[in-house]
Formats: sequence, structure tokens, C-alpha cells
Amino acid sequence: MCGILGAYNVAAVDDRCIAAMSEAIAHRGPDATGTWNSPDDAHRVRLGHRRLSIIDLSAAANQPFVKDGLVLVFCGEIYNYRELRSELRTAGTSFRTDSDTEVLLEAWRRWGPASLRRLRGMFAFALFDEHQGTLTLARDHFGIKPLFYTARDGGVAFASELKGLRPLLGDSPPIDHTAIVASLMYYWIPEDHCVYQGVHKLPAGSWLQVGPDGHQRLERFFDPRAELAEPSGRQVGVEELRRVLEDSVAAHLVADVPISTFLSGGLDSSLLTVLAARQNRDIDCYTISFRQEDRRLEAMPDDLSYARKLAGQHGLRLHEVEIAPDVADLLPRMVHTLDEPIGDAAAINAYLICLAARDAGVKVLLSGMGADELFGGYRKHYACLLASKYRRLPGVLRHHAVAPMVNRLPVAGRRRGYRAARWAKRFIAFADLPEEAAFRRSYTHYDVADLHELLDPELWPRVDQLVDEHASVYAEGPADDQVNRMCYTDTRMFLAGLNLAYTDRASMAASTEVRVPYVDKEVAAAAFAIPGSAKIVGRERKAILKQAAEAWLPKEIVYRPKGLFSAPLRAWIRRDLVDMVEDLVAGGTLVTSGLVDKQMVRTMIDDDRRGAADRSKEIWQLLTLEVWYRQQGRD
Repeated sequence: MCGILGAYNVAAVDDRCIAAMSEAIAHRGPDATGTWNSPDDAHRVRLGHRRLSIIDLSAAANQPFVKDGLVLVFCGEIYNYRELRSELRTAGTSFRTDSDTEVLLEAWRRWGPASLRRLRGMFAFALFDEHQGTLTLARDHFGIKPLFYTARDGGVAFASELKGLRPLLGDSPPIDHTAIVASLMYYWIPEDHCVYQGVHKLPAGSWLQVGPDGHQRLERFFDPRAELAEPSGRQVGVEELRRVLEDSVAAHLVADVPISTFLSGGLDSSLLTVLAARQNRDIDCYTISFRQEDRRLEAMPDDLSYARKLAGQHGLRLHEVEIAPDVADLLPRMVHTLDEPIGDAAAINAYLICLAARDAGVKVLLSGMGADELFGGYRKHYACLLASKYRRLPGVLRHHAVAPMVNRLPVAGRRRGYRAARWAKRFIAFADLPEEAAFRRSYTHYDVADLHELLDPELWPRVDQLVDEHASVYAEGPADDQVNRMCYTDTRMFLAGLNLAYTDRASMAASTEVRVPYVDKEVAAAAFAIPGSAKIVGRERKAILKQAAEAWLPKEIVYRPKGLFSAPLRAWIRRDLVDMVEDLVAGGTLVTSGLVDKQMVRTMIDDDRRGAADRSKEIWQLLTLEVWYRQQGRD
């Protein structure tokens, strides 16, 4: 795992600029740093690298990696590099290191873009071909590793994080307001958008080649529509799923440093922890806990007791990290870390647990992220199936009995949150909508009418654009399977745009690598060969994954109520951040500039404090967005 940066035929990027770009992402690779400049001015290529040593710890594997006319800077891990190395050696290739970096370079030399389909791993890389004078950027199948780029002067500049491009973009790069609207609608920014105008995220499963004449060629090597949404004719049952999961976890254990896991005590993390421990008895586990008063107000499940029980049963060393930060002090640092305005407080959890692991000497952790998206594990998935049945009820019953009754329910008292009431209010907000709109509304902060009320009218067309984009992705999903349409949309949008994005930024800020064995091309192929009817059975979500897990886990963990990798937002908003909310949300730049409606924001804050509605997520997003704006020098 590392950080990469560079420029090709961009006159503004000189030695000073490339040094500043490298320094901006130094946290991604504290073990070594390197730069490479083309020996002549014909192409003006500058490449930089920050290394976090995981495979082949020797200096010989440092980057930029130069060999026989190819120069590579690479972020990530290729889990099947040993198999590829063996194949390449048989074909006559010689190697001077034991690194996956050199295997990647030689795989490209032999197979070109076709090599990308052969890779199993997470990666973002830039490769310069001195003979052809071309620069190629590539990103893994699902966008686990980030890669930002901007076209300049007929060339291109790139970096692993947006802050790595800031020395080139200047102090106040123009903001893309569609991305700002998206951050309010979703509380994150979809992969098709970037918060700065003229900067792009290389699409997942794609490669971009830039030639000496400035011509750009963007190609997909992994098309989710063909790979996931179209019927494959493959039948995947419980036994095959078990085999695929075992194989993926084993592949993700390839490293020359110790590996630990996140262990929440839930199904996903418990399963991968046990599978990892079967391969490596030296696995440590890290879990989070919260202050009792925070858990009570948030109505959080007791994850810690399950994590302790599993660790005890399997003789695993469990490290407990209490999430009780000075959130008012930490919030601005997290906003800077995340680059774009992402309003999911789980990023704080990820950062603090990675920081604790790194302080203990751990560089690599496994995460259960991705299982919910692939196997229908979110509450919204079941809720949208339930909504399909709810819409069959007579309108008079829905509109004049059920909805008014639910809307009168309080969501919290002075000391305790009411989780069922929050869920019911959330359900009523989208249950009457058509299928795709209901799914979008099930995990967004506002419906279209609310956004029109909240936002400056000049931004309304951007709302409609985002709604249409969501509908287009949803329509690509399997035509005859509602559950897998939701899983497909989550894999394309929610997983890449939110969960993978904050996990990468938060973990790399602590100079650690997080691997995600569920977000694997073999696991995904198996998951989408399973019908939705086997993923959600009655009220049971992830049903087939739970059946598979019974081979290794006790039923009390397999079938326990689902917890959330979240943070005690209600407690923070009501207690720790009261002054910040008043200063920065009620009276900040967003409301004084007219970007958002002052009265609507005031009403949200007041309703949340009275317990009439749970608006903590919306308030948190507005707070993070306000802090982000101020960090851009726009207060």
C-alpha cells in the first residue's frame, strides 16, 4: 500500500511542485519515498511514490520501479502475484525482487491491458513506457484504491488523493456544485463526480492511456453490467460459497508483515476473522466500544460482548479501542483527511482503530466491508422489499392511519434513543414511492422536494441530474431480481463512493492498509450468481451467507441482530457539538451565502433537539460540509 503521484507533459509541474505533491500524501507511505524524471524533455514525465512496505520489504522493491524501458508507481496489493510470477518465469521473464510491483510491471510488458483482468487485488498505478512515450493509469475492478487525475496542457497529472493535486490546482480550485449537491443528497459524492471542477476519479475497472500527441484513450477492463448484472447461468450454493470465501480470505493474507482484523462481533467480521485464523494463528483482532451514555442515547447494540465471546472461543488476542474522542477537535482533521465532504462519522471509527493498530506495530487489517452490499445485508434492502408489499395496502389506510401515527412518534427521550421509532419514520418517508425512487430515498437524506426547499433554486437542475444518474445505474441491474438490483446499485455507488473511499483515506491517514476480502472479483461473481430470493428470506437478510457461516461460527453470532459500524452521532450532536452546530451550521457560510435555506436548517436543529425527529445525520453532514468550505478558504 502506498501513495502515487505524477505528471505527464504538464508544464506547471516542476521539481518544487512534485515535491509538494509528494509531501501532501506522505502519510500514505512513511517507509520510503522516491521520484523519477524522464531523462529528456520530450515527454516531461515526473513520477513520485510514498511507500508503505508490505510485500518484499527490501529497498530493491522501492518505487518508482524502473526496468527495461518501463517505469511504474503502484498503490495496492496483487494477491495472486506469486502465481503470475511463476507463469511469467516459465515464459522466460527474470526477476530481481520478490515484490508484486515487479510482477505487475512484467505482466503489463507481456500482456498489456489484458493483464488487468488477470490481477486479483486492489490497485491504482501509473506506468510510463519510455519506448512508446505513453503513460497509462489504471484502477482496480471495484475502486478499492483511489486515483484522481486532471488534464492540463495536453497532458495529465494524477495523485492517490485530492490533496496530492492541490499544489497544482492552487489555493482555491473551482468547486463543482453538482458534487456539493450530491454530498447533501447522499452524504458522500458518487464516483462520477469530484468536488473540484476539472478533476476526475478514474473509473473503477478502467485504464487511461495518454500519448505524446495528447490523445487520451479510456477503456474498461471490467464492466459490471456484463460481469455482474447479466445472467451467467452459474448456480452458486452454500458449499461453493464457502469455498469462494475461504479462497478469498486466504488470498488476502499474502504479506511479509503481520496482519490483524477488524472484529465487531457481527457476522461479516467474525466470519473473515475465523477464516483468517484458520490460516494464521498469529492473527490479532481490533474492536471498538463506546461510552455507555453514548450507546444508550444512540440505541446501539452491544457489539463488544460478541467480539469478546468470539475471541475467547478461538483463542484470539482482542484489542479494544474506545471511541470517545474530543470530537470537536477531531472533526476538522477528519474533514481534511477525507478530501471531499463525506458526512459519515464511521470514518472516525476507522481512523481511530487504525491508529491504535499502527501504534501497536500493525500495518495491515482485514475488514468485513462489502458483504452487506453483495449479499443484501442492509436494513434498507429488506425495507424496500417490505415497501413493495406496503404499497398494496389501500391508500386511505396508508395515508390517513399508518403515516400520521408513525409521524407522531418521538425518536428520543432526554437520555435514550428509540431505534424502532426512527426506523418506522424512515420507512414511511419512502415506502409509497416507486421501486427505484424508494431505494434511493431509503439511504439519502432528503427527497427531491426537500432538496428544492433546502437549496438555492439555481441548484435544482443538479438535483434532477443526480436523480436521473441513480435511476440509470439502478436500471442496469438484473431485470428480474429486485434484491440484486439493489445489491448492484450499492456495489456501483454506495460501496465505491462512500465505504471504500472513507476507509482508504482514514486508514492511510494512520499509515495502515485495510484489505476487504468480500470486495473481490471471485466473491462478487459468486454473489451475483445467487438469486435475491436466497439472500433475503422472510425477514432474514444475508440468508445464504449466514448458512455458509454456520460451518465456522456459532448461531448466536450468525443470527444475532445486525450492528452498525457507526458512531454515536445523536450524543455528539446533542452534547459534544452543540456550540459548533450553532456557530457553523445555524450561522455558517452555507446559510449566509444562501446555498442552503436558513429557516429549514434551523427547523432541523430544533426538531432534533426536541426529539421530534432524528436529524443528526443531516446536521452532521451540514457541519462537515461547512468545515470543508472553510478549509477551502471560503468562509
